[in-house]
Amino acid sequence: MEIVTGLPVLPPRPPDSNKGDFGRVLVIAGSRGMSGAALLSGSAALRAGAGLVRVAVPQEVLPIVAAGNPCLMTAAMPQDDQGRFSGAAASALIALAQSSDVVALGPGLARSLVLTGLVKALLKDITQPMVLDADGLNALAETPDVLEQHAGPLIITPHPGEFARLLQTETAKVQANRRELAIQFASKHKLVLVLKGHKTIVTDGRRLFENTTGNPGMATAGSGDVLTGTVAALWGQGLEPFDAARMGVHVHGLAGDLAKADLGEVGLIASDLLQYLPRAFLQIKSSNPP
Repeated sequence: MEIVTGLPVLPPRPPDSNKGDFGRVLVIAGSRGMSGAALLSGSAALRAGAGLVRVAVPQEVLPIVAAGNPCLMTAAMPQDDQGRFSGAAASALIALAQSSDVVALGPGLARSLVLTGLVKALLKDITQPMVLDADGLNALAETPDVLEQHAGPLIITPHPGEFARLLQTETAKVQANRRELAIQFASKHKLVLVLKGHKTIVTDGRRLFENTTGNPGMATAGSGDVLTGTVAALWGQGLEPFDAARMGVHVHGLAGDLAKADLGEVGLIASDLLQYLPRAFLQIKSSNPP
């Protein structure tokens, strides 16, 4: 097992760049009552450097997301009577994915049998790189081996409870054996695993990175949605998946540390991270000049 330290470097931006050069990210997220998850993920992808971000949401959620950030493109999808994606959304989502460089799937989807089927179908049919998080992972809790059928490169970003559900075990057992279980899972399913928490672990089964940034103030709703968008954006800018994941967790945690320095831990909320991501990237760049 190779222990990786240090950070990758983002490719420089040529003077004649256009938005297509920095990744087209599709975020599939949100449901009634959880529109914020879609907005946070999409906004984080923009703040992390993606050239274009489209957020696909259930129809009734679209006005909220569009009003929340005018820099986001939006796509309204068929929904059920509970404001969740319906099965009829599958073909449209796959078509949107085909014109994207990276797909982020899961934040705020909610739960239903139809959504479970939808997540499985997207995992099997979308060949673009995918970051899978939150309810996207919860949809696979009863059949985690479906992860082995992913059609394209895959990063998953579970917190300990979500990872325990995938392993069909107790959260306490995950926390007692974080490294070993993460490495085994990533190797078996041929993916990059980000196991969130204190000293977040990133592994592809061959390499291991343990993050040193972040603080307890980030233990707040929506923080993981910001990470999902951040990792997707970095992947879309040309970093390979393991590097995109470890850069993502580091800069996400550093944004939290910068926010803590100004705001403290108690009052820190997920949307604060969006405001501090640019400062985090500046600090990384000044510490690691080209």
